[in-house]
Amino acid sequence: MRRIITFGTFDVLHVGHIRILNRARSHGDHLTVGLSSDELNLNKKGRCPVYPYQSRLELLTSLRFVDDVFKEESLELKREYILQHKADVLVMGNDWEGKFDEFKDICDVVYLPRTPSISTTEIIEIIKEVHT
Repeated sequence: MRRIITFGTFDVLHVGHIRILNRARSHGDHLTVGLSSDELNLNKKGRCPVYPYQSRLELLTSLRFVDDVFKEESLELKREYILQHKADVLVMGNDWEGKFDEFKDICDVVYLPRTPSISTTEIIEIIKEVHT
């Protein structure tokens, strides 16, 4: 069995998220997602997610190509998360190109192209504009 792992916030779930998760799963037999905690997202992006952790967890676990989800509480623990979940491949969006190459000693690292013209930040900004 080839085990895949990826990480993200997956806030305001959109087609870009669906496509990258589905493509990540196609690299193996089992997809585990490290879902950023609300606190990690606040530290990382300077804002809380629109949807709280439990809602994002429910959305991700309902996807047929996601096999397991765990709470990512620290960016510094990625190596431990990869080892703990026995991942053979780390898959991330290509906006992170090169940033996870340090893990090539414990797993393959694959960067997938993101869906053009869509991002959670952009969607949030459009919604804010419409409602102000």
